[in-house]
Amino acid sequence: MGFGFTRAARHVAGLVAAGALLAGLSVGLSAYASHATSGDAQAALQTAAVFAFGHGIVLVVLGRAVRGALEMTSLLMLLLGTLLFTGALVSRHLFAGPAFYAPWGGMLTMLGWALQAVAALRR
Repeated sequence: MGFGFTRAARHVAGLVAAGALLAGLSVGLSAYASHATSGDAQAALQTAAVFAFGHGIVLVVLGRAVRGALEMTSLLMLLLGTLLFTGALVSRHLFAGPAFYAPWGGMLTMLGWALQAVAALRR
């Protein structure tokens, strides 16, 4: 971790842990979608599981290479965007809740990826 074992390093460790939990929970969500749902709910929950798994792995891998505030901010955006997007899909299909936050989560995730690209170009 590029900036020592400080509060920032603990935040990075938290992001890595959150990514690992996202990836692990996505396996359970995928199994639930495959065995307990069908139709639109199954497709939406599988999408949420894939999205959470992919971004969970990204948080684990990129979190270990954070060198500065821009990369840290991008990973926080990826985490929050993933939680909003997948949470909205799960809420809608398991609890008949609103999907209002899904587009916000998607946009925040895209912005996080854009910041990651800027950070890469600055290295």
